Amino acid sequence: MVTWQVAAGGPLRSLDERISRAVAGRGPRPLTELLADLGSLGIALPVLAAALLYTAWRPHPAAPGHTAPHGGRRHGMPRGEQGYAMLRAVLAIAAVPALVVPLKALLDRPGPLTESTGYYPSGHAATALVAFGAAALLLRPALPPAARAVAMPAAGLLTLATGIGLVLRGYHWPLDVIGSWCLFGALLLLLFPPADPPADPPRSGGQLQR
Repeated sequence: MVTWQVAAGGPLRSLDERISRAVAGRGPRPLTELLADLGSLGIALPVLAAALLYTAWRPHPAAPGHTAPHGGRRHGMPRGEQGYAMLRAVLAIAAVPALVVPLKALLDRPGPLTESTGYYPSGHAATALVAFGAAALLLRPALPPAARAVAMPAAGLLTLATGIGLVLRGYHWPLDVIGSWCLFGALLLLLFPPADPPADPPRSGGQLQR
């Protein structure tokens, strides 16, 4: 719907442009510039690359429930699952230019502060969402429970901060950012579907095993 509104010049696009004109240039420039740059190739891609390298390097159980040498349970995914997760992350980041570039050319939307075109959808917003989101999804299984709980919220906050910076700096209209989030959020959900909830513990003699 967002893409249709942008292409057709619907009411959401008019509202989008009014909001952008009201907020573009607001906020401390060094801060908003820093936030916008979170989605740049020089920042977001190294984060994902580090997550990929750590996923490839870290110890992994041979099978679910594998026990570490000192008797503790080893966190993480079996080798086959790790490789598959890494492949999905690479496919997700490769999809950013593969989808963004033709959409920019097709819709040919001018920028907020320029007559130049090719601003929808935002490549920086897409790169931030995919790189930070995929990095969190890769690292999450190996993290301790407390860190695991904040991995995805942290990725979401970084993605949100990138979008705010892009809009406040006047680099993109809000719908440029939202359109990227919708498209690549759906892609990440497709490549990394939510895991099934854990099964109930087996019962023995009518009582739960402890």
